[in-house]
Amino acid sequence: MTSPTLAATGAWTKTGDLPAAASWYGQYDGAVLLKNDKGVLLVGGTDAKGVAVNKTALYSLTDKKWTAGKTLQVPRRLHTVTLLDSGKVLVVGGTSGSSPLSPGLTSVELYDPADGTWKTVASLREARWGHSAVLLANKKVLVAGGVATRSGDSVKALNTAEIYDPDSDTWSDAKPMTDARTGHSAVLFKGGQVLVAGGTAPISGADATSLAFCELYNPGTTPGTDTWTPAGSLLQPRSGHRAVLASDTTVLVIGGATPGAAGDGTFDPFNSLTAERYDLATDKWTGLAATPGGRGFHGVAPLGSGKFLVIGGTADEHNGVGYQSALIYDNGTNAWSAAGGLAAGRWAFAATALAAGSVLVAGGTVASGIAGADPESAELTATTEVFSIGGGS
Repeated sequence: MTSPTLAATGAWTKTGDLPAAASWYGQYDGAVLLKNDKGVLLVGGTDAKGVAVNKTALYSLTDKKWTAGKTLQVPRRLHTVTLLDSGKVLVVGGTSGSSPLSPGLTSVELYDPADGTWKTVASLREARWGHSAVLLANKKVLVAGGVATRSGDSVKALNTAEIYDPDSDTWSDAKPMTDARTGHSAVLFKGGQVLVAGGTAPISGADATSLAFCELYNPGTTPGTDTWTPAGSLLQPRSGHRAVLASDTTVLVIGGATPGAAGDGTFDPFNSLTAERYDLATDKWTGLAATPGGRGFHGVAPLGSGKFLVIGGTADEHNGVGYQSALIYDNGTNAWSAAGGLAAGRWAFAATALAAGSVLVAGGTVASGIAGADPESAELTATTEVFSIGGGS
């Protein structure tokens, strides 16, 4: 295992606090960097009791402060937030409930940064939460998978997918995925294909086993010609992981929950010590240098020059504390090094790259369950920090 160097690279600077503390448990439900220096938009999430909120916030890149934005028309968590080509932001589905058995939403809202307003747009054809959303090369949005409530006491993972056309404000059915899943990652390649990896396939209210199955979506050239094709499986099943485009044809996947035994005699009850890279040309995953400590519900953001920042996370979402540590992965050398640590350890937070070498994190969970002062409520933070690889904000 490659160990971090003693001298940490970069540093975090505290910036303005959020108007209200919140947490974001999905992979695509947090912050987006708006176009034309409009700042960062933060949408929905959960409060300390796990209840969905309708609050939004805007971060000014100039003032380095947050202001409360206009509220969503529907409280939601485990939704998706997608920046459209027009600069507007599409918020899709999720759930307004706090229970693992809560019904999903079909409602969709659109944010206009020109006047800071929200409006209701065409609804999903199928209610879902814990899904993925990707802006395709054709400027349409692919929404795939997620969870639906099957009855009063069980849920099911979905293999269905839908496509939103911003020009006509309509949804149309996409071809269904090969495998039903939720909590997966979805990454767009430069060539237009989308890699969906991992996740879980719950069939009841209980926790589900992590998946190794992956598949590729090809949007086709005309309506009805889209396809899903099984892709090479992850070397290790995982959910709660993070995936990011590493090059035009490769995807990097780091951490996440494992199904239990690691296979080498050790036991990793929640977080994976592994990272792997998918190559579209060979349809294969390659194991990378092991991370110096596993983590789930963390953040990953590009720093430029083939380097990626891995932020915070936790070992146990039920009785866990947030990590302060951050790491830098160099895709060129396949090596890890230490980054400056967060002032506040956190997981299930919002994160977004601001510019080359700069990353913003906001909110998140500090402690949960018996790791916190009140086992019935999570301890959340409203603090915000900005990382700079050069050491200043």
